[in-house]
Amino acid sequence: MKQWAFIDSGKRSPEYNMALDEALLKWHSEGLIPPVIRFYGWNPATLSIGYFQQVERDINLEAVKEYELGFVRRPTGGRAVLHDKEVTYSVIVTEDYPDMPSTVTEAYRVISEGLLIGFQKLGLDAYFAVPKTEEEKAELREPRSGVCFDSPSYYELVVEGRKVAGSAQTRQKGVILQHGSILLDIDEDKLFDCFNFKNDRIRERMQRGFRKKAVAINALRPTQVSVEEAVEAFYVGFEKGLNIDLVPYKLSDEQESYVVQLAKEKYASDEWNYSK
Repeated sequence: MKQWAFIDSGKRSPEYNMALDEALLKWHSEGLIPPVIRFYGWNPATLSIGYFQQVERDINLEAVKEYELGFVRRPTGGRAVLHDKEVTYSVIVTEDYPDMPSTVTEAYRVISEGLLIGFQKLGLDAYFAVPKTEEEKAELREPRSGVCFDSPSYYELVVEGRKVAGSAQTRQKGVILQHGSILLDIDEDKLFDCFNFKNDRIRERMQRGFRKKAVAINALRPTQVSVEEAVEAFYVGFEKGLNIDLVPYKLSDEQESYVVQLAKEKYASDEWNYSK
């Protein structure tokens, strides 16, 4: 079995989290590190937006401030995510890795095998979403809201018809970066407060629909899952799903300094986060 690096970052700032994902992609593209599986959390709880999202149109920045949330633009696409009670994962691997499909959707399927097994380890009957109807496909092309968990994309994880993990992917320098959220709990009102809606009636309708489309792990189990238990389950899931051995990896002082500088100069900057 191939050996991949494993990093459990714990809770870090939003700018650090995005800078480390970018740095890992860079170092892997240069052959300096093996493929990576990383788990992390957020301090403070953070609203992240997709690379192409328009802040002024989609996001209620006053609510973000009132809730004392962090705010960051991801290097990946997709819609906004409230990172609060969750485990966040990232996968960094070359596009030409053995048996890695060339298409984005099929690569999602291969990488997300680890998520599927992780959910099963937690006793949940998870399966891959495959949008089938024209309405579901149209919703992916033109989302009705800026909320990530509003609808599942291809090969995202679903339990009882509701989305339990949201993922996004980018490809740069011949490397795939896929990262995403594994929900333990959802504060639905806080989430929807962070978005702009034309009126209260539309928000209420969207929020009602959201309850039918998204669910957190702890709403599906009789006993609560801790972050540590979730990390353990998905650690095993990725090892089995990708047929790999995970080996703990620690950043050098030089690497750590690079990440801190990138976080400060790019992901903490207003130019990056608000410019689109």
